[in-house]
Amino acid sequence: MRKVRLASMVGLLVLAGLLASGCGQAKNEGSAGGSAPPSQSSGGQAAGKSWSKAPEMKIDQNKSYQAQVDTSKGSFTIDLFAKEAPITVNNFVFLAKENFYNGITFHRIIKEFMVQTGDPLGTGAGGPGYTIKDERNMTHSKYDEGIVAMARTRAPNSAGSQFFICTGPSCAGLNAQPDYAIFGKVSQGMDTVQKIASTPVKMAQGSPDQTPSQPTEKVTINSVKIIEK
Repeated sequence: MRKVRLASMVGLLVLAGLLASGCGQAKNEGSAGGSAPPSQSSGGQAAGKSWSKAPEMKIDQNKSYQAQVDTSKGSFTIDLFAKEAPITVNNFVFLAKENFYNGITFHRIIKEFMVQTGDPLGTGAGGPGYTIKDERNMTHSKYDEGIVAMARTRAPNSAGSQFFICTGPSCAGLNAQPDYAIFGKVSQGMDTVQKIASTPVKMAQGSPDQTPSQPTEKVTINSVKIIEK
């Protein structure tokens, strides 16, 4: 599905074929850092759980939500921005409660940029069977270390289940054109996220950018637990 890519170190916006190898070669724009921006390819979902339409609104925007993410490299916690990005948070909470993310890999890793996951196919081309509306009300949020945002194709309203976590300075390049809906920030366990970001990588076959990003070892999400207060 969607993949995150970055553009060039000098801040040039690069049209990359899918934010990381994957969903239907839709082009994404990104910035900063020498690789393509977070993106997702179009089309495709796994044989497991998929739905024909986006979930109905179930979260209470007056409550706070956290996601406790357990991975093969440790655990971390995401504070979810329910008021700023209700559609995106509602979607993430729905998928987490359906155990959609259990067993899914981090399929794209660029240490100085971001780590990307949420694709049941593990190729950058998978999703939940539907897409959601873009939310870009990011007045108080920037693409800094720990920020969590949706990956998507260059097409509007094309995010589904793939998301990325900013891990280094190159992610700030996306601030020039904030196309990816920010819906949370890692509040605990950023050391675990950095362990994931330090996973050895190689050049992916057919990669649209010139930066190695395909993990050489499998890093998976074991579970995502939603805490509502």
